[in-house]
This record gives sequence, structure tokens and C-alpha cells, in this order.
Amino acid sequence: MDQLALLFVLLLGALVSVPLGDRLGLPAPVLVTLFGIVLAITDFVPDVNIPPELILPALLPPLLYAAVRRTSWRQFAANIRPIFLLAVALVFVTTLCVAVVANAIVPGLPIAAAVALGALVAPPDPVAATAVAGQLGLPRRLVSILEGEGLFNDVTAIVLYHVAIAAVVSGTFSPWRAGLDFLLSAVVAVAVGLVLGWGANKLMDVLGDATLQIGLTLLVPYASYVLAEELHGSGVLAVLTTALFISEYATDADDVMTRLAGYTFWDIVDTLVTGVAFGLIGLELHNAIRTASGRWGELLGWAAAIVGVVVVVRLVWLLPATWLTKRLHARRDIDEEIPTSWRETVVMWWSGMRGVASVALALAVPLRTDDGSPFPDRDEIVFIAFGVIMATLVLQGLTLPWLVKRLGVRADTELEKAFEKDLAVRAAKAARRRLKEIEQVEELPEELTEQMLRRAFEIGFRISPEVAEDERREGHDKRVKRLKRLRRIQQEMLSAARHEVLAARSEPGADPEIVDRVLRHLDVRSLR
Repeated sequence: MDQLALLFVLLLGALVSVPLGDRLGLPAPVLVTLFGIVLAITDFVPDVNIPPELILPALLPPLLYAAVRRTSWRQFAANIRPIFLLAVALVFVTTLCVAVVANAIVPGLPIAAAVALGALVAPPDPVAATAVAGQLGLPRRLVSILEGEGLFNDVTAIVLYHVAIAAVVSGTFSPWRAGLDFLLSAVVAVAVGLVLGWGANKLMDVLGDATLQIGLTLLVPYASYVLAEELHGSGVLAVLTTALFISEYATDADDVMTRLAGYTFWDIVDTLVTGVAFGLIGLELHNAIRTASGRWGELLGWAAAIVGVVVVVRLVWLLPATWLTKRLHARRDIDEEIPTSWRETVVMWWSGMRGVASVALALAVPLRTDDGSPFPDRDEIVFIAFGVIMATLVLQGLTLPWLVKRLGVRADTELEKAFEKDLAVRAAKAARRRLKEIEQVEELPEELTEQMLRRAFEIGFRISPEVAEDERREGHDKRVKRLKRLRRIQQEMLSAARHEVLAARSEPGADPEIVDRVLRHLDVRSLR
């Protein structure tokens, strides 16, 4: 099996893991990782020859962009305090604790190299956290915090990692210089993200076509990452800034085709790239196996100690941090989403799985320093890192569904339905207001007005059928029945039209492009 065939096998595994994970009640990323491990220990599967410096630029931009599409700037602003405590403060604390323990237990490991190890195992993986949390039906406030932590902690960890690696390679370290580099990296990243986000927004208006606009959204995250890195900024923060800008300002409420196609496209990209990323984690196990040859007991002991530090520090940090956030939340009238019980805090603790970023940073540790000497204890660092990744991702990923079920941490579905119903009512009322405005300008026949009123009600009914209950209480039983009948007949008519158009595709002389274009219009019409 060559490298290209291996890539296709991973892509197939990514697709199969989704329905399999749903059936088994397990996260798809964890299943793909296990699949990669099986491939790694199979004789006919080759070693993965991907330059470590290309892993983050190739995989992170689309994954981050897809994750940001599921959230909003308002959620980040509302959760800035818990996100800061997790994504910045906890990364620093974890890095420090891991560095101290690693320096103490690994003979001859320099403190700067220990800091590099701490930085690369400190950040929980954003893709793993959001994928697992989304499948388990957790409360939205927990998902929002985990998404925010996962998206921003890589920024902190990667900057710390580069500072520590530079200190080992050059043999010198300046705290003031490191702090300045950290600040400049953030400023450059935000500037690049805003500029590219603004430019992409303007270019979308020029492109017009939905296909071209969606293609641009695939290119922009890569451009943002690469440009920020070239300017010595944080590529991760630049992608986040760009994605947030586009999600807030590049959305046209009437651009139905682009929105529908964009959702489908990015769901596909997210599924495939996530599968490849976590498959690579499993495949890279062979590096750790090669390193541990003849030293299994010693290296496993060190890895277990660091795993313990990572897991315990997260719990010890979360308990007082959650308590402090609750106290501040109670004193202020703010709309902040925080854990409301110790059960939710425990779920957040056990959701701290390491993944793609940690693998890429571990593999990117240099082989030699500036003076030509080998990088101190590089093999040990890589093995310990993979031990942390495997233990947290596989062990926590497989047991998190059981833990969530045992603790009874679930989303408040009644609250979600109420919010959905409220949006449906607001949408229907907005449509009626617009109809009244049109009636003031144009003279509409009574039959047309009645039909449009039914369509306005249908807008809310399709979003939340419970809206019909309110309408019945207002004496609209007959209208609801007529609406249901109208919808049924209309759907049957559109179905017949689609079958007829689709049949024309195989007729002699039929232009497939025209057929597909007409069919696409009918599909959109069916959703209205």
C-alpha cells in the first residue's frame, strides 16, 4: 500500500466512522484514531511520510473554520471569562506543572525542553472536544465553553512551544523578549485576520456565484494561516479572526443557494479532514513504538506520570475556576454561560482530550540545535507526548459517553424547543408585517392576501410545528388544516416536477447542466 492509497483508506474510514459511531454511541474521531492504530501495527501499511511542519498548516485551517461556523462572536464575548481561564491561564499552568515534573523525573532533560513538552501536551484538541460534545447532547453552555477553549488554547500553547524550542535551539532565553514575541504574535494575527476577512467579504460580492464564493471560503483560512506565520504571527489566531469576521459580516439573509451549499460543503470538509487528522494520530504510533524499543518500562512510567499531571491539573484548576466564575456571575447582570453543577464541571474536566495540534508539535521538535548537537531527549519527549495523546484521546474519548450518561448531564431540550418556537413565531410575525407594508403600497386581491397570510404562518410552522397550537387558540383551526393540505399537495406537485426533470437527463440531446440547474431551483423551492 502506497501513501496515496493510505490517504483514501483514511478518508473512507472517516466516512464509515460517523454512522458506526452513532450506532455504538462513541465519538467518530476516537473510532478513526483506533482505526489508525490498527493500520499502524499492520505490516503492509507503510510509514507516514508527511513533513511535520506541514501537518498544522494543512489540517488546522479548515478544521478551525468549520468549528467557527457553528458558533458566533456573541458566544465568545459572553464566555470571555471562562474561556480565558481555560484557554490561556490553564495552558500556562499545565505547561508549568508538566515542565517541573518532567524536569524532575527525566534525567538530564533541560528546563526549556521540559517547557516545550508541557506546551505541546497542554492544549485540549478543539476538534475532538467539539465532535464529542456535539454527539453527546451536552448543554449548549458547556459546548460553547469547550469550543472556545479548544479554539483559543492552541494560540497560547503554540506560542509557548515556539519560545521554548527557540530557547533550546539557541541556548539563550529572555523573558522580556518572549513576552514581547507573544504580544506581537497576537497583534499581527488579529490584523491579518481582520484584513483578510474584510477582503474576502468584498470579494464575495464581486464573485456573486455560490460555487465561487464557497471556493473562496476554503482558500481564505489557508491564506490567513500562511500569511500570519510568514509575518511571525499566530496562524491559528489569524484563522479564528478571519472566520469570525466572515461569519458575522459576510452573511446575506437572502442568499439561499450559497448558504445551503455552504452548509453541505463544510460538513463534508469537516468530516473528511477530521478523519484524516485523527487517523494520522493513530498511524504515528509507530514512531513511539520505535522509540520505546528496549525501554518500555522506563518510558511508560514517565508517560504515565505526565498523563497524571495533565489530568489532575485540569481538575484541580477547574473546581476553583468554576466557583470563582459563578461568584462573579452572581454579582453581575451578565449573560454568561457557565457550568451550573459539579456534574457539569466533571464532564468538562474529562473532555480535555489532546489531538492534532499536540501530534504536529511533537513531530516538529527539531533534530538538532544551532551548535549541531542533538536536541536534548527528543525521543523521550515524542514518546511522552504520544502517551498523553493516546491516553486522553482514547481512554477519555471512549469513557466520556458513559460518564455523561452516568452523571445525567444533558441539554435542556424543553428550553431549546421553547427558543426554537420563539424564533418561529418571530419569523412568522416578521413575514406578516412585511405583507402589511406591501398592502399599503400595492392593492392586493383578497384571495392573494389570504394565501400570503397562510404562507406567512407556514414559515413559522415549518420551523416549529408547535406554533400551530398557538394559532388554534386564536381560532385558526380551519386555516391550519387548509395549510397542511396545501403543503401536501404542493410537495406532491414539486415531487412530480422533479421526477419529470430528472427523467429528462437521460433523454437524447438533453443538456445535463441545464437539467441540473432547473432541478436545483426546484429543490430550493421545495424548502420554502
